[in-house]
Amino acid sequence: MRLIAGLGNPGAKYAKHRHNIGFMTVDAIARAHGFGPWRSKFQSAVAEGAIETAGGPVRAVLLKPQTYMNDSGLAVAEATRFYKLELADVAVAYDEIDLAPGKFRARIGGGAAGHNGIRSIIAHLGADFVRLRLGVGHPGDKRLVHHYVLSDFYKEEAPWVERLIGAVASAAPLLAAGDLNAFQTRVSYLALAPQPEAEDDPDSE
Repeated sequence: MRLIAGLGNPGAKYAKHRHNIGFMTVDAIARAHGFGPWRSKFQSAVAEGAIETAGGPVRAVLLKPQTYMNDSGLAVAEATRFYKLELADVAVAYDEIDLAPGKFRARIGGGAAGHNGIRSIIAHLGADFVRLRLGVGHPGDKRLVHHYVLSDFYKEEAPWVERLIGAVASAAPLLAAGDLNAFQTRVSYLALAPQPEAEDDPDSE
């Protein structure tokens, strides 16, 4: 069994924030793999289902903590203990400002790197869970980070955001099967982070 939590803040006013890309990701997984309806449990919105893998279906629970970001650990730890899961069976999707927009990295363990949701989970559960790091880019000045992550994605960012969360949903069978390296490779291939547009060369025809 797998627990896949997406981090964010509850409520319509936060729905399109960069900080809520974790919520967007588990929503995409639920749609792609036919999960059941969202219901309230573990201080969260929860959807249950199964993800088909090469070795057969793997039961999974999707989690969107409703505790607000800074207390995400309360919800994730409650669900983890209820299902008696090992930390390696828990994956957490969240915004990563230290990755370029559209980039993706998956790993087990590590520090919080300034992310309050991850800090809370480490405090309540320990550090050795799977991190699904969704690159949203950095505003360029650490004083602007708070406002940046608590702001909506720009309209022109929508294509790469949809590609990224769609790639995670499409590759989810590899995550469910426990093949983290293949999962990261597949997500990165499908997401293809946007490249800067080349400036027109005045000497070209």
